[in-house]
Amino acid sequence: MAVPNLTRTDAAARAELLTVQSYDIQLDVTDGDGHPGERTFRSVTTVRFAAREPGAGTFIDLVAETVHSATLNGADLDVSTYTEEGGLPLPGLAGQNTLVVTADCRYSNSGEGLHRFADPEDGQVYLYTQFEPADAKRMFACFDQPDLKATFTLHVVAPFDWQVVSNTGGRTIEAGPAGSQLAHFEPTKRISTYLVALIAGPYAKVTDSHEGIPLGLYCRASLARYLDPDELFRVTKQGFDFYHRVFDYPYPFDKYDQLFVPEFNAGAMENAGAVTFLEDYVFRSKVSRAKYERRAETILHELGHMWFGDLVTMRWWDDLWLNESFATYISTLCQAEATEYTTAWTTFANTEKAWAYAQDQLPSTHPIAADIPDVAAVEVNFDGITYAKGASVLKQLVAYVGRDEFLAGVRRYFRKHEFGNTTLADLLAQLEESSGRDLGEWVEQWLKTSQVNTLRPVIELTDDGRYKSFAIEQTAVAEHPVLRNHRLAVGLYSEGPDGLTRSSRVELDVSGARTEVAELVGHPVADLVLVNDDDLTYAKLRLDDRSLATLRTRIGAIPDPLARALCWSAAWDMTRDAELPAREWVQLVLAGVDAETEISVVQALLTRVQTALTSYTDPSWAPTGWAALADHALRAMEAAPPGSDMQLQWSRTLASAARTDEHAAVLRGLLDGSRTVEGLVVDADARWAFLCGLVAIGAAGDAEIDAEETRDATATGIRRAATARALRPTAESKEETWQRAFHDDEVPNAVHEALLQGFWHPAQRELTAGYVDRYFTEIRSVWDRRPGEIAKNAVQYLFPPIVEPRTIAAADAWLADTEQPAPLRRLVSEGRDGVARALRARERDADAHL
Repeated sequence: MAVPNLTRTDAAARAELLTVQSYDIQLDVTDGDGHPGERTFRSVTTVRFAAREPGAGTFIDLVAETVHSATLNGADLDVSTYTEEGGLPLPGLAGQNTLVVTADCRYSNSGEGLHRFADPEDGQVYLYTQFEPADAKRMFACFDQPDLKATFTLHVVAPFDWQVVSNTGGRTIEAGPAGSQLAHFEPTKRISTYLVALIAGPYAKVTDSHEGIPLGLYCRASLARYLDPDELFRVTKQGFDFYHRVFDYPYPFDKYDQLFVPEFNAGAMENAGAVTFLEDYVFRSKVSRAKYERRAETILHELGHMWFGDLVTMRWWDDLWLNESFATYISTLCQAEATEYTTAWTTFANTEKAWAYAQDQLPSTHPIAADIPDVAAVEVNFDGITYAKGASVLKQLVAYVGRDEFLAGVRRYFRKHEFGNTTLADLLAQLEESSGRDLGEWVEQWLKTSQVNTLRPVIELTDDGRYKSFAIEQTAVAEHPVLRNHRLAVGLYSEGPDGLTRSSRVELDVSGARTEVAELVGHPVADLVLVNDDDLTYAKLRLDDRSLATLRTRIGAIPDPLARALCWSAAWDMTRDAELPAREWVQLVLAGVDAETEISVVQALLTRVQTALTSYTDPSWAPTGWAALADHALRAMEAAPPGSDMQLQWSRTLASAARTDEHAAVLRGLLDGSRTVEGLVVDADARWAFLCGLVAIGAAGDAEIDAEETRDATATGIRRAATARALRPTAESKEETWQRAFHDDEVPNAVHEALLQGFWHPAQRELTAGYVDRYFTEIRSVWDRRPGEIAKNAVQYLFPPIVEPRTIAAADAWLADTEQPAPLRRLVSEGRDGVARALRARERDADAHL
């Protein structure tokens, strides 16, 4: 099936020709008898738009099963020329035009367009839309690009007992055909097509209000008992108060609904006034505070988009980063200053920036202000650079121009461009005016270049233990040799009565290959030197030998959580870059993690330990490392305060690290109740974690999986069972999983992702090693047949993590075919880079311990 792929050139030409006034959209999501439709739905779209060149032609986008008719200014169009790839041609435009298109569109099972889900618990059907970047055309005929804004009026025929939600709160409901309801929504403000929303089904609903703004929370009826509206509304209201204060611009829409929907591909989507969220944010089992913190960040991120993204929208996807980076930055600021999550910047340093650093070092790295030639390119550009690097750089920009000046510029930006479209230049103009600074050099250095610099302290000591010289060395990779200007702080930490505390701090500008830090010459040598103290700039850090030796035994003695996070990050970067042997990273974490107070940091550290054991340590030592991790997890789980986040996390780590009969016996005892740990709740998600740990090492199988799926007969249970079956260490299981992943197009997106997660397991490398060549033979077919998230997930999750030269050779042979699609080549090159990095790290680890 051909995939519509609008180019930037075609979008610009269409925007130059057209001004779109309004859409009137009539949808029927019933089967004609008042029940939910099953495969297709009727869509009738009336579009009113002006053309600057009467007589010219254009096209309208539409992905439909059948186009029944189309009339332009009362004249029938020849719909026989319609193709999903080319849309519907519109010849001979008038100055003012009215187009009416009647079509049957398809429900999706991929999380794109209008997604249909049947709840396995009660059989109820739920619908929701997901249109970013360009899938509104899967529900109605439209000019599907962000800079052709319009007003949208929806009329929806739906089963009589459904909630029907769209962007506006004002609506009337009347009786529809065959006992259905017909909901008429008031017109929206001028918004982009990708921000239109329809959510319909027997959703449970909770309402509230804040400063006159109606608030709503929705989730599936079978999840309603787990919804925590008080906490969700609390964070939402804190966000409204903060944004109203700093933006000085009232919320631009007439209500604010937050809807937790099934089988969602992303964390959330900023539909104007009707934000959709991954329903895993309705916590059905005990989760750590880190999960609540992440949920709060997502809530505040999407709320921030109501201004930056929905009120003012990028002209084209080149400036996607403006949307996502700003929302990431402002939501973290809001968390730190307006919610209980006051250490949000520590989480940001440890999570978002780590994501950015990893993404920025891939061969697919790109400038923050990326070149996006078409929609296919943007679909793989929702990445760590667009979100996290951009937010890191915005944080630095705020320090550069001043926070008050930055926010003053943002406020002027909203006022000047409300309900319009902009480019980066429009925002910069307002920031330059408010700050009085010329941002040209900053833009060239930070937004139009790629990769990350490395900052290293270069130190000489006197005989009496003082700094004879102190400099910061800045390096860049050969492929991206730019050296940037950094505003940063150098912190010196020394042992004292309160632990390893900061004894001195110097803030300075760093530029070029070497910057002298004259203020520290003559200062007594410190136990720890932290370049980029307080995390002011975006750069990888290196630790000198003395600092690294200190951290091996004393990292837990640093009382400041942000400083600790920066130390962990520096050590991890050194591991990934093959400067620090990977087993020493494992040992560093196991020696210091018990003193770590931030659960989000603990979770990240334990994930990175498992990455190191899987990919970066010498395979001959890895079993020793896994045993050490599992033993530590067991001790820490039993020693942790009952019911604590740490106890919960260590139980999950034990499940994933277990390799021996002894550890399997513990997991089995926790599952059957013969072994208990005070305070540890063995709920549905815990049971699946323990069972998957057993299945992966052959200590449980089909009977146990079937029993657990019967016990947890929910949508989540189906996904967990898919992962568990993919984890079975048998050739038959792997072949079945492979066939479903690549060839079964009926598998819905969420189940597809779940089974992908179980295919490769570090304890099963010999079993799966033969799939390297098959991967490169079969990825193109799934890419062509299943566009969007399903294809992307298959390519990314199933890239062979076989750390051997033959994997590199196979990837190189595939990449030599220049006819492969650019987005697909990008994903394969990223997978290849991960294996190449792992080979270097393994060599370093082996050489260091001969």
